[in-house]
Amino acid sequence: MNAKTPKELLPGATQKRGFSLVERAIVDEEARTARLAFSSEAAVERYWGIEILDHSAKSMRVGRLASGGPLLMDHDTRDHVGVIESVQIGADRVARAVVRFGRSARAEEVFRDVVDGIRRNVSVGYVIHEARLEGEQNGVPTYRVSDWEPYEISLVAVPADASVGVGRSAEPVISSLETTMNIESPAPTADNSAAGADQERKRSTEILAIAKQYAGRGLDELAVKAIQAGHSVDQFRAAVIDKLASAPKPTAEIGMDQRELKRYSIVRALHYLANPNDRRAREAASFELECSQAAAESRGKASQGLLIPFDIVSRSLQKRDLTVGTPTAGGNLVATELLSGSFIDLLRNAMVIDRLGTQMLSGLVGNIAIPGQSGAGSAFWVTEGSAPTESQQTIRQVPMSAKTVGAFTDISRKLLLQSSIDVEAFVQRDLATVLGLAIQSVAIQGGGANEPTGILATAGIGDVAGGTNGAAPTWANIVELETDVSVANADVGTLAYLTNARVRGRLKTTYEDGPGSGVRVWQNGSTPLNGYGAGVTNAVPSNLTKGTANGICSAIIFGNFADLIIGMWGGLDLTVDPYSNSTSGTVRVVALQDVDVAVRNAVSFSAMRDALTA
Repeated sequence: MNAKTPKELLPGATQKRGFSLVERAIVDEEARTARLAFSSEAAVERYWGIEILDHSAKSMRVGRLASGGPLLMDHDTRDHVGVIESVQIGADRVARAVVRFGRSARAEEVFRDVVDGIRRNVSVGYVIHEARLEGEQNGVPTYRVSDWEPYEISLVAVPADASVGVGRSAEPVISSLETTMNIESPAPTADNSAAGADQERKRSTEILAIAKQYAGRGLDELAVKAIQAGHSVDQFRAAVIDKLASAPKPTAEIGMDQRELKRYSIVRALHYLANPNDRRAREAASFELECSQAAAESRGKASQGLLIPFDIVSRSLQKRDLTVGTPTAGGNLVATELLSGSFIDLLRNAMVIDRLGTQMLSGLVGNIAIPGQSGAGSAFWVTEGSAPTESQQTIRQVPMSAKTVGAFTDISRKLLLQSSIDVEAFVQRDLATVLGLAIQSVAIQGGGANEPTGILATAGIGDVAGGTNGAAPTWANIVELETDVSVANADVGTLAYLTNARVRGRLKTTYEDGPGSGVRVWQNGSTPLNGYGAGVTNAVPSNLTKGTANGICSAIIFGNFADLIIGMWGGLDLTVDPYSNSTSGTVRVVALQDVDVAVRNAVSFSAMRDALTA
């Protein structure tokens, strides 16, 4: 199968998996409780690839379970035998729960089987909110689910994750529609059947309207499947983003196989660029030059220097097969073998905003448009027997087109003469860091000439004002930022704060209820601001002006960062300036990348631009 994200891993998709039952020593017969492990990071094979549930505190949402979630039999909501009293994730990255059995005849029957060691397996039902492709081995993709929410625990006969236990179950994947159908609901009446038919017609119309906007992009079949599967309009929008992200990739790559990926050397390419008249450097980089020409033809645009193919930029390089002989035969040139991640992964790691949930679309070819919603449907009160007036959500397009960003780093000439794998990795990381920070900066505050429009320059985002001449940020300002997003019904997805180090320092010494209250606005831990995560980067400006506060104001941003989209086109264009630092023996490498930034829904963000920190 291909490595694009399957529909089962789109936000809202539900799954089930299972673990082996509790040791008897942790069953309390008098209290009718049992302590059990219900999930771990064990890899489970699905028909679409390998799934790993991340068990860090920020990845697993335990609220639904911990607030009295149900203990079921075989995921049947009509077979409710107990309640979940507490949930915790251990240092071994295994999730455990204490469950209490009821006193009905059925619950007593199940509890006796648990006590007697007959029922040993547990399965957890959960909702996926976010998953990322972690890698691929032998053509099989591995996805890490980085945001998921368990909603019930069931005793089952056969688990999928045998490392936990009574423990995920070896049942077929349950789609969103199938799971909904398993939930008991009242038998339909004539009235609610008519209402249901009206809602179904509206859903189908909205999905087809989105597909129509992208005629010729292969979305018609996707729309039909979404309608047949009962997917919501939001689920279809997510599927469209996935389709737009993955479809252009084959034309952005030049078809390099694993042997060619191993053979490619960025350092060799840079050494040639720094010494274009050196015959030996040119001969050594002949393969890289051939790949550059193929990549330029693939994207239909000439490079300014040497173009690194998208194959190299996007895929993980496998461990190189190197033979270490005698020192004079080249043994001294070979360093410890290294598994080097893809350039895109390195670039993302350089960005704080990526950790907040920003979506990245890579390998794009041509202009694209992301679907968004600019108006909601309307509700109507009607007399008995009358049908409501049809209304539709207004669908808009958020266009994205390539804009070139350049960033540079200085590398010594002697370093470019090395053939060590560690040097290859170092150069990749260095290039990715300078480019990643440049892209992050424009994603936050871009809007100047030739720049994409970043969050702070996007029209329609919320605005929180501190004062006529700026003001020190307060607890009330933080609450107002959240309120702006919530009032716009946009407080969903990966909500977080983003600011700079100056603001963080100020909020760490600011108290919620005034000086001496004992509760600081910025708390310690992974969710420092009113229960939400926060990213800190000095790419968030601290030189803004408000009234007489000239060039000393900082920004604070709150919002759903899943609605911040970064698009990357084609490969990475490298040029070399051998003259600027020639006296110091270094070469200036300029990395050029075609990028665009889009805020999918402006109301998903709110910003305070006049925070004083001094």
